[in-house]
Amino acid sequence: MPTIQIRPVTANDHAAWLPLWQAYLAFYETALDKQVHAMTWQRFLDPGEPTHAALAWQDDQAVGLVHWIYHRSNWSIENSCYLQDLFVDQRQRGGGVGRLLIEHVYAQVQAAGGTRVHWLTHETNTTAMQLYDRIAQRSGFVQYRQTLS
Repeated sequence: MPTIQIRPVTANDHAAWLPLWQAYLAFYETALDKQVHAMTWQRFLDPGEPTHAALAWQDDQAVGLVHWIYHRSNWSIENSCYLQDLFVDQRQRGGGVGRLLIEHVYAQVQAAGGTRVHWLTHETNTTAMQLYDRIAQRSGFVQYRQTLS
């Protein structure tokens, strides 16, 4: 496998991040307003925000992304982390990039004093779940949500 480097996004990475982000949204058959894209990107660059992003690079090509958000928990003193978005370019899947991105988040959370990383995936995302079942435990919880206007 060619060398993959994981590094936090910088202001110069927007053009590399955006196509991966759009492919991720297309994978989940959703679209977001351009204002959401812009605000999300601004949050990644703001050191005061609890949300972070990293890209996986093969040579000078971004081949994957991961976004994570720190949050409080009533079950521990330390912060927890929600791994919100994970995407690997279709041509790179099965090569370990997803695992490297998740392990990057694990390392970042540990370095920040956090104690737990959690995430969701769609029940039809069985390929990704094969990886997730090897590197994490299923919680057994079912998600409920309501969009408020």
